Amino acid sequence: MRKHLIMVVDDEPAIVRLVKLRLEADRYSVITASNGEEALGRLDDERPDLIVLDLMMPGIDGFETLRRIRMESSVPVLMLTARARDVDRLRGFQSGADDYLTKPFNPEELAARIAAILRRTEGSQPSGGRQVLRYPGIEIDLERRRIMVNDAESRLSPTEWGILLQLASNAGRVLRQNELLSRVWGPEFSDETHYLRTWISRLRAKLAIEGQESIITTFPGFGYRLESPPDE
Repeated sequence: MRKHLIMVVDDEPAIVRLVKLRLEADRYSVITASNGEEALGRLDDERPDLIVLDLMMPGIDGFETLRRIRMESSVPVLMLTARARDVDRLRGFQSGADDYLTKPFNPEELAARIAAILRRTEGSQPSGGRQVLRYPGIEIDLERRRIMVNDAESRLSPTEWGILLQLASNAGRVLRQNELLSRVWGPEFSDETHYLRTWISRLRAKLAIEGQESIITTFPGFGYRLESPPDE
């Protein structure tokens, strides 16, 4: 089996060495870039399985680098930065980041988060369930990993797909917050409900039709449910 390829993008050589050594110890292949321009230049040729992206870099910063990455790729991105403000975290998630870890960081936590992202990126299709779910104005094709909203394709990040696959596997059933977190992120994240609120909000927005109730229902303090298609 091919090793997962991780791209580490950071202008601090000490950070790059630390991350590279830790990830190679877990048998990942690692390539590096010292700035956003270099990372973008290597993206098509190298096709990494995940990118660890610093936020504050010379030239184009991490936000702009992520924006350009998302114009051509859905590769998972973990942002690694010294900026810990909630507004920066929110901007990172809204820009398409899959996770956000602040400096200084524990290399073990970084490795755990990367493993969790790759697990949900490679999540299997729902077993025994329907592969195409149709709602008024919305079609969710799980086999082709495609969503159509008002006849226009809505692109999901790997994390959003991971959440949707779990909800779609249990359409009509409420999934508890800790259950959903454990299935998508891994058991070590079962208490991180703030992550889930952010991602559910993003997913709901991508499935939204003006004037129509969301097909994802929130049960405050308990969990979430993807409603059954109306033809069931």
